[in-house]
Order: sequence, then C-alpha cells, then structure tokens
Amino acid sequence: MTSITASHSEPGEASSGRPALRYKRVLLKVSGEVLMGEQAFGIDLKTIDAVAADIAEVVRQGVELCLVIGGGNIFRGLSMAGKGMERASADYMGMLATVMNALAMQSALEKIGIETRVQSAIPMQAVCEPYIRRRAERHLEKGRVVIFAAGTGNPFFTTDTAAALRAAEMGCEALLKGTSVDGVYTADPKKVPDAKRYDRLTYLDVLSQDLKVMDASAISLMRENDIPIVVFSIRRPGAFLDVLTGQGVHTVIGARAG
Repeated sequence: MTSITASHSEPGEASSGRPALRYKRVLLKVSGEVLMGEQAFGIDLKTIDAVAADIAEVVRQGVELCLVIGGGNIFRGLSMAGKGMERASADYMGMLATVMNALAMQSALEKIGIETRVQSAIPMQAVCEPYIRRRAERHLEKGRVVIFAAGTGNPFFTTDTAAALRAAEMGCEALLKGTSVDGVYTADPKKVPDAKRYDRLTYLDVLSQDLKVMDASAISLMRENDIPIVVFSIRRPGAFLDVLTGQGVHTVIGARAG
C-alpha cells in the first residue's frame, strides 16, 4: 500500500507532525441514514456540510477520493418490497434516492472549493455524467472527488455491493465505511450496552459470524481483491483523516486479524 509523505519529513510522519497517510486512493461509503442527522427523514444540511468538511480535509492532504452514498434517508427499496411493492421497481426508486444524495453532497463540496463529479450508473445526462471508468480515473488523477450514484444500475444489489465494485474498479487501496458507530461490534451497541468492539477482523470472521457490516457479496468482493475495509464513525469531526493516519477508533477488516 502506498503512503503519502510530505517532503522534508521524517519517515512515517508528515511535515505537520501528523503520522503519514496510509493510502493514496480510497473509496468512502456513507450510509444515507447518516445524512439525516437527528431528523427522521431526508437530508440535514448541517450534517451534510460537516461530512463535506471532513472530506475536504482529506482531499487537501492529497488523497484521491471517490464516494458512494446510500439512499436510506429518502427511500429504502428493500423495506418497500417487503410491504408489497415489486422488488425491481422499489430498487430503482432507491437508486434514484442515491442520486439525490450525491447531488446534495456535490453541492456541499463545491461550496467549499472541492471539485466534484457525480457519475450515475443509470444515465441521466441532464444532471450528472454517466459512469465511465476511465473518465472517473482521470477525474481522480486531477484531484476531483468522484461520487458514484445509482448503485450498480441493477436491482437486487445494495449500495454496499456498488461501493465494493467501484473500489475494485478504481484500484482503491481501502474501502472506508463511515457509519453512526465507531467500528464493528459483537452486537448493536445502541441496543446492547456491553457489546464489545473489534479492532481487527478477517473477511471470513465477518461472513462466518454474520456480522452486519456489509452484505456478503460486498465482503466477498473485497476479499477477492484484497482490499481492506475500515469501519469508523463519520459523525465525529476529524475522524476520517484520523482513520487514514491509523489514529482514532475504528475496525479494520482484512485478510489477517493480526
């Protein structure tokens, strides 16, 4: 894995005194629910601005960043299918919700000076670019944030799977999952106060213990491509940059637990 080090700094330490960043190119997956803030539905502008500020801090350090945002704050296809809606139609509606979130994040990032492109797996040229891998790579090389919207463009696949797929396609060195909790626990810490947090897990640990990190297809794809998954709380300001330097509280999922 490539580390970024500033000139005139000691090995493993940036010129600011902060430890060197661990990755050159990463994909950040943010659940749609995070963008609700304390609301019960929709997009909380203060929350999206706070997430955008953390992303900007990382991009200004030289990290090439792509992003996938879920749509659960607006529409959750699987739950609607469970209520009787035809599954494929419900999933397409969920994909459109991710486009709305992507456009909101693009607006928040560009407001603070971060060049951003939204690419949708479902072509809609009036509002964003279609997903083209080579074009996305050029955007990343030029320092632009690329937000991948509309999942994989296919029903029956989650945004977790879309994030894993894009991370592999873009040659990302890690997939970071920003959630409302600071890692992976033995049980939901919001419901089980004495649940214990894992520092490290293997891909097989997650699959065999059925830990609710990402769906099985996403975990398997990351395992096949040997891309670590880092789970942390995106709600804490500065946590994103901390995790990229190996600091802060988080859980790493990889080929080895040690």
